[in-house]
Order: sequence, then C-alpha cells, then structure tokens
Amino acid sequence: MANEKITINDIARLSGVSKRTVSRVINQSPKVGEQTKLKVEKIIEQYNYVPDKQARGLASSRSYLLGLVYDNPDALYIDEVQRGILSFCSKKGYELVVHPCRYKSTDLNDNVLDFVRRSKLDGIILLPPASEVDDLASTLDENAIPYVRMVSGYSEKTDDFVMSNDRHAAADMARFLVSLKHQKISMITGPLNYRSSKERYEGFIHTMENMDRALPDQYLIEGTNLYESGIEKGRHLLTLDDRPTAIFCNNDEMASGVLKAAAELHIKVPEQLSVCGFDDNLLASRIIPALTTIKRPVRQMAVYAANKLIAKIESNNPQAVIQNCTVHPELVIRDSTGFNEN
Repeated sequence: MANEKITINDIARLSGVSKRTVSRVINQSPKVGEQTKLKVEKIIEQYNYVPDKQARGLASSRSYLLGLVYDNPDALYIDEVQRGILSFCSKKGYELVVHPCRYKSTDLNDNVLDFVRRSKLDGIILLPPASEVDDLASTLDENAIPYVRMVSGYSEKTDDFVMSNDRHAAADMARFLVSLKHQKISMITGPLNYRSSKERYEGFIHTMENMDRALPDQYLIEGTNLYESGIEKGRHLLTLDDRPTAIFCNNDEMASGVLKAAAELHIKVPEQLSVCGFDDNLLASRIIPALTTIKRPVRQMAVYAANKLIAKIESNNPQAVIQNCTVHPELVIRDSTGFNEN
C-alpha cells in the first residue's frame, strides 16, 4: 500500500469504522466519539492520507480553497503568514490562494469580491492594513463570504478576528529603554493611518509620558515601514545637533535601516546608540549587531486564523469560532541595545 494512493475506503478498513465515520472525522463533526476520532486520526497521520479535494468539493459544494488578501511590502511577514496557514489548512484538505491588493484603492471591495468569485473560494483571511478596512468586512458580510481578520489591538467581535496586543508590547519597550538610563529616546513610527502603527505608537508614547519622559517633537518621526525609510529617517535623527541615544522603530525593516545609517555615520551600536524594532522577523537575529525587538508570533496567529476560518466555513466546531484568539508579543533583548553611559 506504501506505493499506492491510499483512499478513504482504506482508512475506514484500517480503522475498523465506516466510510461515513472517516468523513465525519475529516470534517470535524461532533457526532464522532473522542476515542473513535483519535483512532481514525492516528491512521490518517500514519498513512499520510490527504482527502481528495475534487470529490469532497462535489459532495459538499465547496472548493476547499482559502484566500489570503494582503497589502504589505514585508515579504518575510507574508512568508510567515503563509507557512502558518498552510501548516494547518493542508491537514484539513484545503489549499491557499494568495491575492495582493491596494487597500487604499476605490475599488478594493469589488476587487476582493471578484477574487473570491473568480477563484471559487470558501473563505478568506485578511492581513493588515486590508484587515483594518471595516467597509470591506461589511461587504463580505453582505455577500455571506466567511472571513477572518488578523489585526493589532482588540475587538469585542472576536468571531472575525485574530488579534495581537501590540500596544502592551510597545509599552514594555518604552520601560526597557528607560531602564537602560537613556534620556534621549526617539521613535520612528509606521504610517499612522495603519492600526498596527497607531497601537504601537500609543503604547510607546503614553508609557513614556506616564514616566514623565514625553518625547520632544524632533524625536518623533513617521516612516513607511520600509528598509529605505529606516535609512532616511535614521540619517535625519542621527545628524541632529542633539541626536538621540536610543531609537525605537515600528518594525525590524526600519530598524535595520537605522543600523545602516548609524554605520555610515560611524556611530557605534550599542556603545553610542541603541536601536530596536518590532516583529522579530528572520533577519533580526542574523544582522550585526543582532536586533533587540518585540517578537510577534505571526505564524501562530496565522494558524489561529486558518483554524477559525475553516470552523466558520464548516459550521460544525463552534468552539473554534468563538475562541478569543489574542496573542501577546514579547520583548527579545539582543546586542543592539545597551546602557547609556553618558
């Protein structure tokens, strides 16, 4: 059997149950007892059985295709999201179709609807900043299209969201930099029309204010979340007459750009300047010096989103739908930050 394609009939025979029972296990039906479910799942895993999507689609009027809609220039972030979604949905017999968009475009809603219909998707996962567009979510609701939104911050409508508490994490970074005795602390925000940027900005700024350490205007600057923006804004801050001794960036891309600018200006990190970011992407631990940052569990968020979306599509696992999926990013201290000796 190892050299042949195993079928649902084989799984049923090996498990000692009916084909219908195997189908119910695959589709997460609550009508199957826990012991039987575990026995069938063990056989499925042992023989690496993948349900035939075409046959399942004909039987259930579903395509077993999920969509991922994004407008985000960070390729490392998108890669982590895709890996997370696929690690879950492939086990359930679903495939992923990816669709870039322009979230500010006037035809965003029509564009996404066309994508769903053209690809015959069962549901979609929205990434920020597209996930922050309430009008798009309303359009999906009106057209009865299942979706899950990955966002920063909190929403009471937990059925539709997987959330990251970025505000709290940014507050942790503020307290950390103050603990290193830095007096001249700067922040390069992301675009403040992005919810994630605003959450991080408010978490950091309000915490600094609560410690009587409000940032002067010249130390607060808006970037674009791109590496090139980090270089540009870093050069600006580091050529001020009274330059900062610590810079917190909205993401690791811009923090890497600041490190580049510091190297060009012969400013030593962390001896003369502390630099930190947000996300803990693949490069954060590999650049020199390794970057102090906030680790956001993006892949885990994507797993939660896939689980929640499939549960909504199949409507037979209510607990997965109503689960409050909120992750809490954590501070990761590396070589790019140090005590201010001045």
